[in-house]
Amino acid sequence: MPLRLRDDPDFRRYWLARSSSLTGSMVTAIALPVLVYRLSGSPFLTALVTALEAAPYLLVGLFAGALADRWNRRRVMVSADLINTVVIGSVPLAYLAGVLTVAQVLVVGFIVQTVFTFFDGANFGALPVLVGRERVAQANAAVWTASSLIELFVPPLAAVLLAVMNPASLLSIDALSFAASAVAIGGIVRAMSEPRTGQRPLRPRVVFADIAEGLRFLFRHAGVRTMTIVGSLQSFAGGGFMALMVVWCDRVLHVGTSGIRFGLVYGTWGIGGLIAALGLPRLLKRMPPAAVTLYAIPVSAALGIVSPLMPNWELAAIALLVWGSAYVLVIVNAVSYRQQVTPEQLLGRVNTAGRMLSWGVGWTGGSVVGGVLGSWLGIRSGMVLMGVGGVVAVVVAWTSPLRRIAAAHDPLHA
Repeated sequence: MPLRLRDDPDFRRYWLARSSSLTGSMVTAIALPVLVYRLSGSPFLTALVTALEAAPYLLVGLFAGALADRWNRRRVMVSADLINTVVIGSVPLAYLAGVLTVAQVLVVGFIVQTVFTFFDGANFGALPVLVGRERVAQANAAVWTASSLIELFVPPLAAVLLAVMNPASLLSIDALSFAASAVAIGGIVRAMSEPRTGQRPLRPRVVFADIAEGLRFLFRHAGVRTMTIVGSLQSFAGGGFMALMVVWCDRVLHVGTSGIRFGLVYGTWGIGGLIAALGLPRLLKRMPPAAVTLYAIPVSAALGIVSPLMPNWELAAIALLVWGSAYVLVIVNAVSYRQQVTPEQLLGRVNTAGRMLSWGVGWTGGSVVGGVLGSWLGIRSGMVLMGVGGVVAVVVAWTSPLRRIAAAHDPLHA
């Protein structure tokens, strides 16, 4: 296996697949809520788009992880990409035909994320097998670096395009990105699953037993359990903020829903994510993963409250830059940690369970509550209240076994 990831052709294909898919998904992340907002004018329906992005993890995440651990991971990932090419492509086609409705946009958003849940379950297990556990943090950092650069440059470009194009038309970029991802993953030569021998026949009872096995590992491993709880609380705060972000930009910061200022507010989060992705491998050489979470989560919590209070878009962008750095650091660190300490045959189940609790429960719950609070109390007040969830995450982290694990620095036996 090549020493450097950049010299590994299979990892380059994997990286290209993730980068192309992330580019399209970033366009959709901006265009979809804007599309719903323009069609409906409703803050609640706009917030519902964010909730529907994460809800599939709550509903099917555990099953997706269990099945991904049984099936060929490459085949699952390619199939999911091809299905989503068709599903997301239906929106611009319906727009061109003059039959697009808010209901279709919401249903498409839900289906795309449901299918992607299976992709994610396979992806979590595929990466450690592809690059080796000792390089998981480095590989995740490479992917998140690309993701952060995409978040930096794509939002301003998408915002400018929204000034001259209907958001429905922009979704064709996401459809093409799914197709490109399928081609790149299909070209990976090395295996992304270890041989499966002696598996029990696939039955409902067996699937539930597999799910229970993954959940037992997650809850019995103190480090994985605590990072998952902390991530869920942080996601609750983040989901509420992002659910109201389009309306916040329009009604509070007065930068509208398109144009360069709108794009810059979104893009600064990407700069923060880039800082986190580049810095994590260096941080892990100096401190254990548990310590990274302990020190990053208070910064994330503080900025989750401060950001919505900023009086203008320039200061808001700076606050989002710092928040994005701390927020993404907590996420990438937790994902890499789970992938390093989880047995190969449990990787899909444990990681999708973690994603279900943080993304499905935390993000979905935060999006719904944020939408309600924003409609009831006002956008800024609702966002500040959602930030309190991050403070709870700080209390949980600093009163948890993470302090002992950080001092012992023995993640495999936590």
